[in-house]
Amino acid sequence: MAGLRKAKEYDWKDSNMALFGSDTEKKVKKESAESEPAWKNAGSKVGIQIWRIVKFKVTHWPKEDYGKFYNGDSYIILNTYKEDEENEKLLHDVHFWIGKGSSQDEYGTAAYKTVELDTFLDDVPVQHREVQGYESSLFKSYFPTIEILDGGAETGFRHVKPEEYVPRLLHFHGDRKHVDVKEVGRSMGNIDSSDVYILDLGLKLIQWNGSKCNKDEKFQASIYLRKIEQERNGKPKKESVEEGHDCEEFESHLKEEEGETQSYDAVDKTKELYRLSDESGKLEYRLEKSGDEISKADLDSKDVFILDTKSEVFVWIGNETSESEKSNAMSYAHSYLQGTDHPLLSVTCLSEGKKSKIFDLAIAA
Repeated sequence: MAGLRKAKEYDWKDSNMALFGSDTEKKVKKESAESEPAWKNAGSKVGIQIWRIVKFKVTHWPKEDYGKFYNGDSYIILNTYKEDEENEKLLHDVHFWIGKGSSQDEYGTAAYKTVELDTFLDDVPVQHREVQGYESSLFKSYFPTIEILDGGAETGFRHVKPEEYVPRLLHFHGDRKHVDVKEVGRSMGNIDSSDVYILDLGLKLIQWNGSKCNKDEKFQASIYLRKIEQERNGKPKKESVEEGHDCEEFESHLKEEEGETQSYDAVDKTKELYRLSDESGKLEYRLEKSGDEISKADLDSKDVFILDTKSEVFVWIGNETSESEKSNAMSYAHSYLQGTDHPLLSVTCLSEGKKSKIFDLAIAA
């Protein structure tokens, strides 16, 4: 099939994605949604709301931790907005975010509860699946920085005695639009002169500025440093050093080993539009069009389409498609991604007529 390639192997790929968008998830009833305590006031006003999945339950994530995610957890993020100041109608984007170390129970619950939240909000939201390290541009736009830490929320500093705190190395990388903060292994191989790092020793914080880092990375790291200091009641001592100046303490906590393997991108960056067809008796993806000239005029209300921009994937569901097709959008995306060289992209599923800023940017009018 044109444009599709054999997927690379991932330890967690198959078990993660296959759960999402199943018929069972889509049959969640309005009554069940309304009985979920966590959804009280959900989407009632403009702004961001975040929940974490804890032992099959939806729990509110503290507002002071918005933008911070643990790779051992799964989260639900709701963005409520108005199209313009003159229109009072509230619109929504609902995302579920999957950490690489999240358990099957947690990410399965996150997917299920995302569908439930969509039902609670009368099917108005556009649904998104976010995977750690491959977050969509829309998701990133919600936060000045996104901080990804190892473990689950229970492993954070607030839950650990200072003398038992395990040192961590935080990597700051980005530009004026957005800076990502990611915990990386404490090895010399992970240090890059073009970025900024913070060595968090619990009660000692060392900011290391690479010789080629930009001012935005430096600025966000300094803000982060002050935030940690405040969270720990001013107890930590702070230090900032520039590359090239001796900092024995910083280097003494780093191991002499290779850095982490970098993620990969699709080899071919050409946009592709696929039409879903079952004419042969089984579901198939037929390449409809490729290139930058793909437009909304290429979509047909009677079918389901997948738009692959090579950085994000969209599933568009026509209003005249069957209920079965409408209920399995995320499954379609999963099935499609299994046959490509980029299985971990963010996924947006939307029905014809729903508002989606990132879809409008990805496809011509």
